[in-house]
Amino acid sequence: MRDSITDKTQRLIAMVKGGDESALNQLCEVYGPRVHWIIRLRMGKELRSKLESMDLAQDALLSALEDLDGFTYNNEGDFVRWLSAIAENVLRGNLKKLHAGKRDIRKEVPLGGYRPTTCSGFITNPGPIVTTTPSVIMSRKEDLDKLEKAIDQLKPEYREVVILAKIEGLSYKEISKRLGKSNDAVRKKISRAIVALADIFEGD
Repeated sequence: MRDSITDKTQRLIAMVKGGDESALNQLCEVYGPRVHWIIRLRMGKELRSKLESMDLAQDALLSALEDLDGFTYNNEGDFVRWLSAIAENVLRGNLKKLHAGKRDIRKEVPLGGYRPTTCSGFITNPGPIVTTTPSVIMSRKEDLDKLEKAIDQLKPEYREVVILAKIEGLSYKEISKRLGKSNDAVRKKISRAIVALADIFEGD
């Protein structure tokens, strides 16, 4: 299954680089929801009242597609992480604009120590087997709002690792490097975060 997704993404990227507009639309349909959710969850509930996540997601996708010629496809995980980095940059750029306008919302909302459609194209790393993991919930479109609210209720450190591992698709090694923690510490924190998320999700 993963190989077929990887092959399709690689083929679509090659077609987009060749000027195929239908392939461009397909990439947006598949990865637009992922970018949108990365931005929404990074924003948190307070920032969502000040910034329009769908507009930011569209900006991030446009920015990514404009730079696609400079991207070398190795695997789908690399592509998702590349999109995540662009989405983060777009979000930070908009936060700076708000700050420049003397609306210092960074004092109101911490970003967790971190610097347009719907579909279920959601790839995750192997993790604890829980029926309410983000990957399972994301496959059930009707539960997305509930998932968002549940993630908002997590402790900041739990929210961070859930987003990194289950939304952005980083490996334990990559998260360890990002957070400056050991692989074992990251694995334990992700496991605890998923259990906490499941408890909140099922309790609502």
